[in-house]
Amino acid sequence: MSAFIEYSLLGLLSGGVTALVALSFVLIYKGTGVVNFAVGEVMMLGAYLYYAGAETFKLPPWMAFAVSMAIIGILAILVERAVLRPLSGQPVVAVLMATIGMASIIHGGVEAVWGGDTYSPPTLLPRTPLMMGDILIPGTALGNFAVAALLIGGFLAFFRYSKTGIALRATASDPVTAATLGININYSQRLTWVLSGLVGTVAGVLIASTAGLSPLLAAAALGVFAAIILGGMDSVLGAIVASLIIGWVEALGAGYLGGKSRDIMPYLVVLAVLVVRPYGIFGTRSIERL
Repeated sequence: MSAFIEYSLLGLLSGGVTALVALSFVLIYKGTGVVNFAVGEVMMLGAYLYYAGAETFKLPPWMAFAVSMAIIGILAILVERAVLRPLSGQPVVAVLMATIGMASIIHGGVEAVWGGDTYSPPTLLPRTPLMMGDILIPGTALGNFAVAALLIGGFLAFFRYSKTGIALRATASDPVTAATLGININYSQRLTWVLSGLVGTVAGVLIASTAGLSPLLAAAALGVFAAIILGGMDSVLGAIVASLIIGWVEALGAGYLGGKSRDIMPYLVVLAVLVVRPYGIFGTRSIERL
């Protein structure tokens, strides 16, 4: 029982960070209808900028973190204005290919500057573990989950209660009607890309501070697709709940069946759920006439 509780807690704690990556995907899809394949690379670039600020320029970790967030926010604005805005109204596949192109450029640029070595960025959070009888919980896992929970809670409150958040939801739901009501669609979509980049940066820094930093960090975002599909591509709540489920299943699979099952178990769960609910747990159900 102690092992089951420990595996479950570790899985749920890691699921909190996974939820941040999933949220970065869902924000873009919900706001623009596009799957952003550059999320992993943006997450990786934010982590490298944090590492450079802390190690190369000797900034305090929290200041390096703030600088990396600011740079990613500015880059998101420039990319939205120079690349994505001109593609507005074009087929979705055109924007999708643009995100794949951006991912390739970022990945190649990072490897050109920092190479393929693995680095150890300074941690933002204390590493003191938590002992509960025979159960050991790493301090970084607790800290990462706390940051993720605060950020996700803030986003949920922002979208539900703030005027800007309501405008973003309206734009995502029906951009034509939102524009008719006086909402600035261009601003809303630009803000969506910025928020997605900032959330990805937070996730990247938390993961890199715990597991190390290398270009392979970008691939971690691809594993989040299981949670996104399970929760529903356009549901923020679904991304959170599904990430916790996936994290729990991965931890139990790795604990009882071995580490290789971590890559298999989430997709078995996804397939089982999609047979019953093809649109995910909280996804919008769409009906089309044939």
